[in-house]
Amino acid sequence: MGALRDRFWELPLAKLNQEEWEALCDGCGRCCLHKVEYEDTGEIEETNVACTLLDFRTARCKDYKNRKAFVPDCLRLTLKLVDKVPWLPDTCAYRRRADNRPLPGWHYLLTGDREAVIRAGVSVAGRVISEDEAGPLEHHIVEWGDGEDGWEEAAA
Repeated sequence: MGALRDRFWELPLAKLNQEEWEALCDGCGRCCLHKVEYEDTGEIEETNVACTLLDFRTARCKDYKNRKAFVPDCLRLTLKLVDKVPWLPDTCAYRRRADNRPLPGWHYLLTGDREAVIRAGVSVAGRVISEDEAGPLEHHIVEWGDGEDGWEEAAA
């Protein structure tokens, strides 16, 4: 396994080793939420309904290494997929680096603080419901913030 290079997050995504790729994740948890896609328009809306493996306190996967065994359709984000996943939030480190933009100022690689994503209002920690309890996804549509305003529930 490769070591983390100094300021590796400034490199193009294609230059990252596997350990650096994994370390780039800010831990917001938004990729672990269910989305609603409308067939007629292709519009995608986010919900506050989390995968059963998401730890609601930390917004981290409870079993990341073995997640595909429990959630076969869990997306493994790769370099080839970053530009093809329309629902990655603008705050996502993978999305930002794919667009050659810097990490947001609250990112733990810059602050050294894993909790900064929560304080910035970007993390889903403490703001989600399990898919096992949610019911219809359409009842759980939310608009997540950009790190400045937090999030607000969409009008039902």
